[in-house]
Amino acid sequence: MAATWVLLPLILFFCREIGSSNGEDSGRILEEDGSISREIFSLDSDVTWVVQISDLHISSYHPQRSEDLKRLLVPALRIIRPSLFLITGDITDAKNKERTTTRQDELEWIQYKKTMDVVIRESGMDKKAFFDIRGNHDKYGVPHVGHKLDFFSNYSISSQLNRLSTIHSISLVGKEWKYVFLGIDDSLNIGLRGPTNLFGHPSDKRIESVESELEYWDSHPHALVTKVAFGHFPMSFIASSEKGRRYESAFARYSVSTYLCGHLHAKFSKHLWRLHSVDLASHSKQPKKTGQFWEWELGDWKDSKVIRILAIDRGHVSFLDVELFTKHGPKEEFQTTILITHPIDSRSMSIMNSEKHISRNDISALVFSARPVLNVTAEVLDSLRSFELVEELTLHTASSSSHGPLFCTKWNASNYMDASATRFWMQVRVVDIYGKVTASSPRPFSVQGKRASLRKTWLEHLIFHIRWETLYSVLLWSSISFLIIFLCLPKLLNHFMERNALYQKWAMSVSISLPIGQKRNFFWPLWFLIEGSRDTKLWCCMVFYLLYLLRFPWFWGHATSEDGTVARMYLRGWTVEFPDSKIQKDGLGEPDIIAITLPFMYFIVSPLFLMVYCLHVERSAFYFHSSRKKCCQEPTSSKMDSAQRLQAVDVDPSKPIVGVKRSPCKICNGWVRTALLLVCLLIVYLHFRQCSYVMAAYGAGPVALSPALSWAPPLLLAAAVYSTQTPAQGHHANA
Repeated sequence: MAATWVLLPLILFFCREIGSSNGEDSGRILEEDGSISREIFSLDSDVTWVVQISDLHISSYHPQRSEDLKRLLVPALRIIRPSLFLITGDITDAKNKERTTTRQDELEWIQYKKTMDVVIRESGMDKKAFFDIRGNHDKYGVPHVGHKLDFFSNYSISSQLNRLSTIHSISLVGKEWKYVFLGIDDSLNIGLRGPTNLFGHPSDKRIESVESELEYWDSHPHALVTKVAFGHFPMSFIASSEKGRRYESAFARYSVSTYLCGHLHAKFSKHLWRLHSVDLASHSKQPKKTGQFWEWELGDWKDSKVIRILAIDRGHVSFLDVELFTKHGPKEEFQTTILITHPIDSRSMSIMNSEKHISRNDISALVFSARPVLNVTAEVLDSLRSFELVEELTLHTASSSSHGPLFCTKWNASNYMDASATRFWMQVRVVDIYGKVTASSPRPFSVQGKRASLRKTWLEHLIFHIRWETLYSVLLWSSISFLIIFLCLPKLLNHFMERNALYQKWAMSVSISLPIGQKRNFFWPLWFLIEGSRDTKLWCCMVFYLLYLLRFPWFWGHATSEDGTVARMYLRGWTVEFPDSKIQKDGLGEPDIIAITLPFMYFIVSPLFLMVYCLHVERSAFYFHSSRKKCCQEPTSSKMDSAQRLQAVDVDPSKPIVGVKRSPCKICNGWVRTALLLVCLLIVYLHFRQCSYVMAAYGAGPVALSPALSWAPPLLLAAAVYSTQTPAQGHHANA
């Protein structure tokens, strides 16, 4: 017990140390970039539209992805003619053919550059209208910006136009309105290799620069401005800055309309939308204020071939996601596409306060068609009357071209004022010169600016509405707290319950005097914990192993490039050293290491500790059962009570009982132990699966030589199995 009281303070000390670690740098490989590049484009009207694509994943092993860009994007851009074209990260795949490791491939970047040169040239668009930013795949294994592996700085469109700042401010200036697009690159400053490169990592300096740029447009009270931000990472996958600051408060405070992102691909959901409501700080005498902005995640181009058309019509933001690829293959030509810009969809695009909402007596729609448009009509449907047609209006072109793309008409919006935001729906039908009819999807609207509730699936809520940085911390420390209690509580119970050897007699008394069905339920957990922790040597090994995981490196590996310096991964993140500059960077990739730490803690370490206890409990159960049989077979009086029987047979479950034959129970027949050994084999299998996964990612040699990750779990299990063998089990094993 003396060892217990020495180790308990050590556990608490190490927990405090790891919890207080803030990942501050002992040096910096380069300063965080908060610079802003600014560009201004003029508009002919106050209606504009842009195109967004995300997650291209150009790969040397899948050349069809770049071919699809040329085949599908060129005809689409010729017809849509957007003011801006946004590429929101993950430009290249940066993985080997087996997708087991990450590394930058210059051929993929050359392929991307050649492909986009063709797209720009054949679409007829100005190259300055194209903006691309980094994703986590574009930073895999890049030690720092400017390194020889930083191919984004050589082959991206932004680099060709000298836009290497982490923040792009793009202003579209119309007749009365100004539309500001703010692009933010939140990829890791030092690009770790996957899978510990999953989150966006803004710095305090970058957030301050974003706030400064947004505040600049608020300083002009007479300017009509709509702000849109775009980046690669969703808010749920962006870590907090060094001081715990986040973008949500800045976007809400400075009235950002929406934030566009990618990263999650369409495999999770095709409608990952979220309305953020943020409480803004105010004086105690002033009423509480709440700021809002939308977040719209776009599916990937890699598999879904989806693009987003986002339109702003005098401050009203709407969008439409268009798939250029069907189940039967790519579409022969760009299909007629209709985007209603006003009235906007009340489910996902109306964030206006009804008290300040100014009703507009017009209907506007963008029609993108490869063929001249003959007729455009808007239909108003009433959902309370089985979507019966209420009114039909003809829309007329508002541009110099005879076939659009902007069509509008006047109407009496006051006729459709209703308390419900989903009663009235609108659908636009288009007839081209060949007589082909195309109809938009019906969408609800509210002329009063009311917002309809948006249904969320459990998967959407889990992926998009939970901050994974916080969830990781909760899950990690829940696991660690459980293991600490699991180790410490039994020793405390031993200390208070085993004085004067009363515990064995009490346990045997319960096991002998009461039938199994009548034994008290609370006895079994106590008995499990006490008997499982009897082996002091193994218990100390588990304590030291947990302390090691809390404070010391889990493994070593190539954290940046395949031939880079070997770095160390701790529970608090990576520590990367740069010998040339004698600089060390600590706490990198937190919470990105979630992909390694949580599976290891929940599927390896916790089951490992549990099985060590189970093996010892199985041995104690065997000895108790054998002792009970011996007690029952003693030639004593039938009137002898259980206490007298226990005095007649003094049992120590930690020592073998010579001459006791196995009874026909499950424990003595070995079925329980066989099941436990099978579970141990499963843990070993999962352990080596994860080790091989980590070895493929960061190098087989360094990881294999890392004791905490590679050696300790199977050694602890082997020691537990060996030390809990009963005489009969040892005899069978030798045979």
